[in-house]
Amino acid sequence: MENIIPCRPKWRSAMTDRERFNKQMHYKPVDRCFNMEFGYWKENYTEWSIFADNNIATEAQANQFFNFDKIAVAAGCIWMNPVFPETVVEETETTKILMNGDGLLAEVPKDGHETIPHYVKASIITPDDWKRCKEERFRRDDPARIVDIEALKEAHPADRDYPLGVNCGSMIGKIRDVLTFEGLAYACYDYPDMVEDMVETACVMVEDYLDQVLPHMDFDYASGWEDICFKNGPIVSVDFFNNIVVPRYKRISKKLHAAGIDLWYTDCDGDVRPILPGLLEGGINCLFPFEVNGCTHPAELLQQYDGVLRIMGGVDKIQLGHGKEAIKAYLKTLAPLVERGGYIPFCDHRCPPNVKPEDYLYYLDLKEKMFGMKG
Repeated sequence: MENIIPCRPKWRSAMTDRERFNKQMHYKPVDRCFNMEFGYWKENYTEWSIFADNNIATEAQANQFFNFDKIAVAAGCIWMNPVFPETVVEETETTKILMNGDGLLAEVPKDGHETIPHYVKASIITPDDWKRCKEERFRRDDPARIVDIEALKEAHPADRDYPLGVNCGSMIGKIRDVLTFEGLAYACYDYPDMVEDMVETACVMVEDYLDQVLPHMDFDYASGWEDICFKNGPIVSVDFFNNIVVPRYKRISKKLHAAGIDLWYTDCDGDVRPILPGLLEGGINCLFPFEVNGCTHPAELLQQYDGVLRIMGGVDKIQLGHGKEAIKAYLKTLAPLVERGGYIPFCDHRCPPNVKPEDYLYYLDLKEKMFGMKG
């Protein structure tokens, strides 16, 4: 870890970060709220003077700079390996056609300005494409999938003072990345057996990893990534999700529970409400980073699933951009949730550059005043 000089003191504490996280996420009394944030847009590192003037260029550096509580995740080789070679396939006067690591051909501007890539073609379309990719890039006997347990123990000792998660990957989100949004939508109907085999393969990769690490490490939580929702709900049908994806979650959850892990969050943007019952049934009981405008205020779901659901995130980034009074008004709506437990507030997804640095510092100060140690 780089030696970054913090710009502010760490919040006063009477517990370790690990104790606080575990108690807060299990609705038990804590000394204060767990203090964390979930990163920034790339532009923030150049446009915010507080970052640029202090050579802060990554989320890890920013976390040290703002002296947030520490939280970590252990991750292994649980997806495609090797990835597709990133190459330039074609060029025009203004654009380049690139193949990315997921095997997608993407059209991007030559001038390098930020834009969502236009995906031209996926490498996996038919069952034959998947069969070839699976044989080459999803080998269970791939040496890269063997975990160095001693190195993991050394990196995260048993007496650590911070929470450590175990990464449980993605059952369908990464498949969306490989097939594309449209490709997945068509494949669910054209090649349902192929899609289910992709989900099964993703599950087996995670199970193999967990079988290696769970006997040797005392994890505090599990994490995952499942970006399959947008503002109108999931990009796969709820029936598909419940019938194909949820049973794989249950298999993973069984292993986690046997190892004493009962907290599992997944990172899913957009409106997760249609698939939330399936997530909970599968064992995923925490939402992250909970986009307010794509879903709802976190209070609605925490009340609906009282005592069962946890949420990490849910601070409306739009309100952060509207100045100090809007920030204060919004944080007041979160105070009962922090008091209740099972909720850690931070910006719902990455903080955008339209938020003024002085307003962001006000937000961090106000969070400490409202949710830090009293007295």
